[in-house]
Amino acid sequence: MLSDGDWLALWVGVKLAVVTTLILLLVCTPLAWWLARRRLPGQALLEALLALPLVLPPSVLGFYLLIGLGPNGPGGWLAQWGGVRSLAFSFTGLVIGSLVYSLPFVLQPLKNAFAAIETRQLDMAAVSGARSMDRFFSLVIPQARHGYASAVILGIAHTLGEFGVVLMIGGSLAGETRVASVALYEHVEAGDYASAHRLAAVLLVASVLMLWALFRWQRKQQSTGVMP
Repeated sequence: MLSDGDWLALWVGVKLAVVTTLILLLVCTPLAWWLARRRLPGQALLEALLALPLVLPPSVLGFYLLIGLGPNGPGGWLAQWGGVRSLAFSFTGLVIGSLVYSLPFVLQPLKNAFAAIETRQLDMAAVSGARSMDRFFSLVIPQARHGYASAVILGIAHTLGEFGVVLMIGGSLAGETRVASVALYEHVEAGDYASAHRLAAVLLVASVLMLWALFRWQRKQQSTGVMP
């Protein structure tokens, strides 16, 4: 069985993953729609910057986030406005960091789903008098549900499994910033391989179940002809 500290670390990680993914869904929905339906000068550079966490070493990203969230960076000004000394080594700081490094895992599935929607359907709805918001929620969102499913699973799974960035900007404060990946590292560092095995098994099973649920749902959608 897991120790109380490991359960707490899992809870902090799950809370971080859920909060991060919900915020990213709100942010990435209009952003992904704009990127999928527009072609503007400099857009390729913007998309490259947004996808940077996919290839940038986590230690590099974590270092710059630590500087930015520290007392001498922009995060210090925000922290003073909120009445705290620094956003680094806090749950709020972890959320901000998670938004950055998990953004492409939510953005790309939504962008791909939006790009697959035929413009003709939207044009016909517009001719019929449907307003832009009505078209988006009645036509776009239902057809992009496979993209949303992928975005949710990938966003949660990636946030749960991240180590380098969360350790760099969050450290290991029990109940605040100590997530499961950090707890696993500490078990290995202390030579407690039994605890490490148990925690790693929980994370492995959780990851497999999430991906299995996603692929199974996508296959059912394909078999019924729902997915584009």
